[in-house]
Amino acid sequence: MTAVAPPVSGRIAETPLFAGLPGDISVSFEFFPPKSEKMEEQLWDAITQLAPLDPSFVSVTYGAGGSTRERTHATVSRIVRETSLVPAAHLTCVAASKAEIDEVVDQYWDAGVRHIVALRGDPPPADGGRFVPHPQGYASAAELVEGLKKRRDFEISVAAYPEVHPEAVSATDDLDNLKRKLDAGATRAITQFFFSTDAYFRFMDKALAAGITAPILPGIMPVTSFAAIRRMSGNTAIPGWLETMFDGMDTRPGPRALVAAVAAADLCKRLYEGGVRDFHFYTLNRAEQAYAICQLLGLRPKENAA
Repeated sequence: MTAVAPPVSGRIAETPLFAGLPGDISVSFEFFPPKSEKMEEQLWDAITQLAPLDPSFVSVTYGAGGSTRERTHATVSRIVRETSLVPAAHLTCVAASKAEIDEVVDQYWDAGVRHIVALRGDPPPADGGRFVPHPQGYASAAELVEGLKKRRDFEISVAAYPEVHPEAVSATDDLDNLKRKLDAGATRAITQFFFSTDAYFRFMDKALAAGITAPILPGIMPVTSFAAIRRMSGNTAIPGWLETMFDGMDTRPGPRALVAAVAAADLCKRLYEGGVRDFHFYTLNRAEQAYAICQLLGLRPKENAA
């Protein structure tokens, strides 16, 4: 057996992966409305744990075809009543007339909500996966943004797709659609999750070239289940190294969560080194991974944040 000589002092710089990050970032978190009492407890445990990180906002999703309309409203309203967090309610065009959407947004406004995440939305399974505009509704997210701004002076976030929306005719058409949404009055865009920093930065270069200057927050999805990531990926490329990293881990949730947090934190660190300072985390109503990632990035709890 060949002996390995000890390193000469000073020859190898010992710089830990996440050393020296000052925590000069802003974060936001996405939750989904609970379906049961147990799930509601899990959601509020996550909100309680993440609130001290002082997120710029927390968003609450809206199910396909408006299937979680009441639960989304109830969750957002409770956030307004019981916390100092800024809630952003998701809203879609699917299966709703303009009058019905007006009713929903008026309820949000009356409840104290001032931020909407405006989406075209996923069609219900009954429509065969194909979006069909309501006869008296909005035909696109851009139209929805315009209608919302006419109705109330909401702050509005919209979706962006670094690796192109699965239904887009082309990357150029997809980027044009994003610009229409922002030109209609949206404040920022939040991306679909991705695993390639190159894909995000190439997308940002194209957005700037197209005249888009609004903030585009990277959406970060820690891997809670690799099988689920495959189902949700759409046009998102899953690199081979990620598959190798999570090989056999879906039956080992504890180790998987640790690996996922480090993998997502590494992605965020590389984005940070490229100048990104705002991150949006898809939490799936679990706090541990998002909190750990923020800790690794240097973000620390704020006093009296709740």
